[in-house]
Amino acid sequence: MTTADHLDTIDRLRTREFPSGPAVSGEQSAGPGYHLVQLSRTRDFWDDDGSGWEEAEDQISAEYAALAQAVTDRWGPPQIFALGSLLDRGFDGEEIPEPWDELCNITDHVHLWRAGERWLVVCVAQWDKEFPFMLMAGVTVVDPP
Repeated sequence: MTTADHLDTIDRLRTREFPSGPAVSGEQSAGPGYHLVQLSRTRDFWDDDGSGWEEAEDQISAEYAALAQAVTDRWGPPQIFALGSLLDRGFDGEEIPEPWDELCNITDHVHLWRAGERWLVVCVAQWDKEFPFMLMAGVTVVDPP
């Protein structure tokens, strides 16, 4: 998919109704007040000697930079929101609202833009070093905690 395709996906998410309860379908998750979608992904790295990981990281980073620039061109400069403290707070028993709980488990920061009443979220996520990198986007009305 191209950066333009990714922007189209974000535009569709911006106008889509939020479900009343949690919903997971393929590469998308949603719930009250949010939608998250995987825009692209690399291969996994279970049998990688490290060279494939570096190449994939470069590729997904380039996609991320292009998408972040396109969203910035449309919505202005992003806020960069670190998620490490949310993960710690969740481990300490605090209830972290979605989509922030899901996001803090798969990435250490997100780029955020305010688009009307909604937040736009773009990030690169990875569950663990053997898993694929994922370019993610989301839309939420839930303020970052």
